[in-house]
Amino acid sequence: MGFAAVLLFFYLVAGPTGSGGRLVAAGSADAGAILRGSPWRAVTALTLHTDSTHLVANMVAGGLLVGAAGWTFGGGLASLLVIATGAMGNAANAALRGPPHVAVGASTAVLGAVGVLAGSAAVRAHRAEGAARRWGWWVPIAAGFGLLAVFGADARSDLGAHLCGFVAGVGVGALVAGVHPEPPTTRIQRTLAVAALLALGAAWGLALAS
Repeated sequence: MGFAAVLLFFYLVAGPTGSGGRLVAAGSADAGAILRGSPWRAVTALTLHTDSTHLVANMVAGGLLVGAAGWTFGGGLASLLVIATGAMGNAANAALRGPPHVAVGASTAVLGAVGVLAGSAAVRAHRAEGAARRWGWWVPIAAGFGLLAVFGADARSDLGAHLCGFVAGVGVGALVAGVHPEPPTTRIQRTLAVAALLALGAAWGLALAS
């Protein structure tokens, strides 16, 4: 719910990318700008959308998949992981595609959430006993790739950004599940939620100041 509310807020403020507003110009994941020293665009681009259809699709998908990450890791940690993996996906995609590629949309973060869930589930399956340990770890990874294929079916989607977000999520999810398999306490979750909002605000502050 919170994820969808954030996306809606930014859409109402920034408008569709075709409007050519200041926020769109300052916050899109322009590969050239990112590579020249504006890494905050990898974060701010997650909050921008091309049109209302793009927005609603990410609100619905994000509500389900980011919500699932929240159930697994707790809301605060999930928020931070989703922003981090989405930003990592945009940054990696910018490095791979180079200028003049430009990307916007929360779907890279949504696929980051899918990767986080898949990576953590794979670690848990690997820890299981018997045959499940030998074969079970690949099932969540395969399911994640299936969702990636669904998101990439739209001709307008940026499959490179989606793939980078997903791969980043798998790595981060596996790391978190391996280091700290249990969700943090409520107090830490609140701190992490505030940190996620501060990271988003700081990225936009840098974008508007540059």
